[in-house]
Amino acid sequence: MKTYSFDKIILKPNDIDLAFSPLRGQVNEDTYVLGAFNPGMSRLPNRNLILMVRVAEALKNPIFNGKIHSIRWDVRKGFVLDAYNIDEVDTSDPREIIIKKHLPTPVSALTSLSWILPVELTKDGNRIVKIHYDKIIAPQKGYQEYGIEDARVSFINDKYYMTTCSVSSERHSTTLYSSEDGLNYKLEGIILDHQNKDMLLFEGKIHGKYFALTRPLGSLYFATPPDSNFNPGPSINLAQSPDLLHWKPLDEPCIRSLKNSSSTLKIGGGTQPVLTSAGWLVLFHGVEKQGEVEIYRTYWAILDKNNPQNIIHLEMKKPLLEANPNLTNDIKDQIYIENVVFTTGIVESDDKFIVASGELDLCCRITHIPKSAFLI
Repeated sequence: MKTYSFDKIILKPNDIDLAFSPLRGQVNEDTYVLGAFNPGMSRLPNRNLILMVRVAEALKNPIFNGKIHSIRWDVRKGFVLDAYNIDEVDTSDPREIIIKKHLPTPVSALTSLSWILPVELTKDGNRIVKIHYDKIIAPQKGYQEYGIEDARVSFINDKYYMTTCSVSSERHSTTLYSSEDGLNYKLEGIILDHQNKDMLLFEGKIHGKYFALTRPLGSLYFATPPDSNFNPGPSINLAQSPDLLHWKPLDEPCIRSLKNSSSTLKIGGGTQPVLTSAGWLVLFHGVEKQGEVEIYRTYWAILDKNNPQNIIHLEMKKPLLEANPNLTNDIKDQIYIENVVFTTGIVESDDKFIVASGELDLCCRITHIPKSAFLI
């Protein structure tokens, strides 16, 4: 495992005051923070860092009256609890309730509902300056009924743009928010309405167009040719847009799982692509299957400045970041999954990059990674 001179957990579940939760006053059952994690990150006009943290709020006691309950946001009623008969669901995964009657089609409710909390850090990400409870981003549309997840922030032409994953029975979509100051966001609406996660906007235009990394979801994949260098499965793709609202996927995939890599289960975008002297730097996650456990690690790539379809360097053998148990020793009692680091934000700072990650779907991690690690 690679080690870095600055690598710490900056935000934990117990740091969140749920008195400010958007659920208060509507859900009368006791809740807790299952995780405060996967933060998008950018730099504010005052040069401090801003984390857009996913707060997953769950019921302390979801089982009562002989049923298990899930939190959902309703357009007319606000936050409500849906009840399911215990013998009609599978709860082996602590993050979801699988409804058996729909099998083999996977249909789930969630054990938590996520909303976005802005957390301001010092310029180097060393400590928390302020938690902006007055700037919480909560569900407001029907396509967000199971919450808002995994924000990614890009600063383009002096404006902040944030993509999020909106979860609902309607669709599993990517939504766009915009902001002039990095704190007050306006919902622009759905920009990808098919199942797509980890949409990352390049921090700058290429030949007058906006570009993004996308990662379509799916449960059906076709075999690659016997002599192919790639595994079948999801890939990180490119799309372009004239206005950030209308997106055209490029014909060729961008980053695919290599046969000689251990991360064969799936891959997906991590940080917003930032321009360096070598090209566009992209940090992404690769997932390895070991028994019943999925291991998430962070890898990296450099894409050509003028043609991001051209991969200048791809590192999928030696991970840049792995889950580090030493960082979470003091919150062992809150850990519900292991071996997961999910990198979601990056900001340049002198001779290093400040990198934000979700650790164990539980807390926020800040790591200083020298530019030399990327051959820059």
